[in-house]
Amino acid sequence: MEAFRARIRAGVMRFLHVVAVGPALGAILVLTVLATASRAQAQIGSDRYSSIVMDAATGNVLIAASADEPRYPASLTKMMTLYMVFEALRDRRLTLDTPVPVSVHAASMAPSKLGLTPATRLTLEQAILGLVTKSANDAAAALGELLGGDEERFAQMMTLRARALGMSRTTFRNASGLPDPGQVTTARDLAVLARHLVQDFPGEYHYFSTPSFVFHGRTILNHDHLLTSYPGADGIKTGYIAAAGFNLVTSAVRGEVRLIGVVLGAARPGERDLHMAALLDQGFAQMNVPVGPPRHDWLAHGTGLVGSAQAAALDAADMAPAAAVREHPARQWTVATGSFPTEAGARAAAALARHGLDAGDLRIEPAGTRHHPQYRAVLVGLSQAEARGFCAALQRHHYACAVARGDAGQLASR
Repeated sequence: MEAFRARIRAGVMRFLHVVAVGPALGAILVLTVLATASRAQAQIGSDRYSSIVMDAATGNVLIAASADEPRYPASLTKMMTLYMVFEALRDRRLTLDTPVPVSVHAASMAPSKLGLTPATRLTLEQAILGLVTKSANDAAAALGELLGGDEERFAQMMTLRARALGMSRTTFRNASGLPDPGQVTTARDLAVLARHLVQDFPGEYHYFSTPSFVFHGRTILNHDHLLTSYPGADGIKTGYIAAAGFNLVTSAVRGEVRLIGVVLGAARPGERDLHMAALLDQGFAQMNVPVGPPRHDWLAHGTGLVGSAQAAALDAADMAPAAAVREHPARQWTVATGSFPTEAGARAAAALARHGLDAGDLRIEPAGTRHHPQYRAVLVGLSQAEARGFCAALQRHHYACAVARGDAGQLASR
């Protein structure tokens, strides 16, 4: 690990010499990269770690580590499923309103899922949104059956299409990414796929930046924290199975430069996100694109929204609690609502949760993109009982919410 950090230090100093950045900025950059390397040692040293950063315009690789080693894609598989769906839309074989049948097989998929049954009415667009936000395995299987007749045949179609795109080391066995020893890929192949999704489907790519969507009265939040924590990020996909670790593909744009990053095999979601941010920062620096300060967002405070019922913990070193939390350690809990298309909608949800209890400070934060604006309400400075009470009130009215504890980064989606 020390040798790795030494190589990072030497590479950063060579870069600083080339671009002649100021000494203060150089010191900050070196410390940031070294701190990230230290935090990431669990994944860097593992035999399942891979990463790559690619210039989307040219395909040139800026950073790579074990980029051609076989890895399990987990739910990054759904990027290929969606590529096949977008092709069908482009070729007018399907429309966004096309009904997607749900078989017993599709409904039986393990979580994460939308909870589909054979009686569920599901449109193609709803299935797309289920994949890009909740990473729904039941919707993925249903799409595979719609396009391929059965999921096994669809996986064969996926593999053939992947090879045609230049993904020479990828084989698919299912449409979802659920565990299968024969379903393998590489970081480089996934970057190639992400680049094709951006370039081949400019009209559909926006789905990957969807912050949330409403399905049968439930607000489904996006699993991808970098959409709101990394400036310029506009997709693409998260993934996890036990054999793979935590995976992430991210596309980010700054100025005229779009980069695609892939991180495979992280030990935890927070580690994965921080490592991806550091890699993208290094990539933009190599492209002479200024890397600005981090935005005031959930990651900057060591918190985030997760779309599953499991808790996720970050290192204490990664935490930077808000001032209100530091000043009032007993009131260190925060609640965030799901996303709404208007500020008024977010305020109404917050008002509903606060009915009968005047506690916490309310703020409305942007949660979407320039072309698809969304807003969420955030209540800070709460006790644990108040936070969980607010979230329970939102649940009773079918709103999504997330509870975060500022001191230990313990998150629980509701």
